[in-house]
Amino acid sequence: MRHDANGTVASKTLQVRRVPFTFSLDNAGHWNRAKPEFSHIVNSASLAMPYLEPYLIRSMREARPEIQDTELQRDLDLYIGQEATHFRQHKAFNKTLSLAGYESVQSLEKVLEADYQNLGQQRSLRFNLAYAEGFESMALAIGHMLIEDRHYLFGNSDTEVASLILWHFVEEIEHKNVAFDVFEHLYGGYFSRIGGLLYATGHIFLRTGQGYRALLKEDGLWQDSASRWQLTKILLRIFGKLLPKWLRIFLPWYHPRKIPDPDWGRAWSQLYDENPQSSAALDTRNLNGAVPIAASAN
Repeated sequence: MRHDANGTVASKTLQVRRVPFTFSLDNAGHWNRAKPEFSHIVNSASLAMPYLEPYLIRSMREARPEIQDTELQRDLDLYIGQEATHFRQHKAFNKTLSLAGYESVQSLEKVLEADYQNLGQQRSLRFNLAYAEGFESMALAIGHMLIEDRHYLFGNSDTEVASLILWHFVEEIEHKNVAFDVFEHLYGGYFSRIGGLLYATGHIFLRTGQGYRALLKEDGLWQDSASRWQLTKILLRIFGKLLPKWLRIFLPWYHPRKIPDPDWGRAWSQLYDENPQSSAALDTRNLNGAVPIAASAN
């Protein structure tokens, strides 16, 4: 493990997990039947993953030959392994949306594919690493928010999708400092870092918003005043909890390693170590507790 100048542990060994997820068409689209609006926020964000995460991987692979720190090289390789499993699982989940008849999925995916191809081909490595760092810092904030509010957001929802999203963000929290360390190792600079954060946040939120609007329109919910009010309340709740976590990234002394990992995330990792199948099928009726529980155990 590396340590910073104050003796703080800079990183821990990352783990590439092969979680045995399965996705069915039974609840495709509205996997949280009580909150279809939140379902489509997550669905839209998921559509980006098969394009965003390969872009992050390509950027990191381009940077790797320039990195002199062998432990950072190790962390980078494990980061790539985790991100590769993420986008493959999301691709499998996203396919259920198309099979369920959501016609906008294909056009949304084409826009996302073009976005990340253009960024990779037209922007500098410095920009792409700043984008990667900005995304990962934002993902760290989102991961903490999702875990803290897991009962409200995922309670009594489809276990397959809830388990997918919570697994993904447990691992985002786990590799929280890799993109930051790579960017600082090769370039650094406060204003470049913040520029990457602002660009990544604006870009991802723009495309996610376009996505959930399109999906809600296909369901006829975008025109429904009650549904629009529910969407507004969910977004206000999400951003109210997320904003303080996002704003701390602007501090000049910010480093993701200083953000303590949530206990529930560590407990999920232990559950996976004990029984990978259980970690893929969380009991969404029991998300309030400090320890994840498998649906099969009840």
